Amino acid sequence: MPTINAYLNFVDNTEEVFNFYKSVFGGEFGFIMRYKDSPEKDKVPAKDANKIMHISLPIGEGAMLMGTDALESAGRHLKAGNNFHISLNTESRQEADKLYKGLSAGGSIMVPLGDAFWGDYFAMFTDKYGIQWMISYHPAESKVHEQYASDYSQSAK
Repeated sequence: MPTINAYLNFVDNTEEVFNFYKSVFGGEFGFIMRYKDSPEKDKVPAKDANKIMHISLPIGEGAMLMGTDALESAGRHLKAGNNFHISLNTESRQEADKLYKGLSAGGSIMVPLGDAFWGDYFAMFTDKYGIQWMISYHPAESKVHEQYASDYSQSAK
């Protein structure tokens, strides 16, 4: 099954943004490359040399946040954050609470975390960097995963 990875483009603050996400999710960066370390570093203006060319942060099992400083010197002009959401499906209400608390800090809440009419524990908000998020915990889905894990462990004996 394919995994969904979000690739985020920022103007000059990718390192700050990813350090914030790391403080929420934990873990270590999978990869960091600055423009000055790229094979085409000679084409990068000195003022952009220390900016992030590529960064990745593993979150959960098989999911990855990736990002870059989109250089205006390379013709990139961003309007950040309003054309997508990153959707996170959690394994528990507690995990949803933790991620919501961390990611929404300083941001703008569209739908506060709570029980939604379709059965999920759900929130929708924009973080302080303009990225839109949805967090869902689906209790029935969690029970299916728990049953699958139980069935698998029984069959492995």
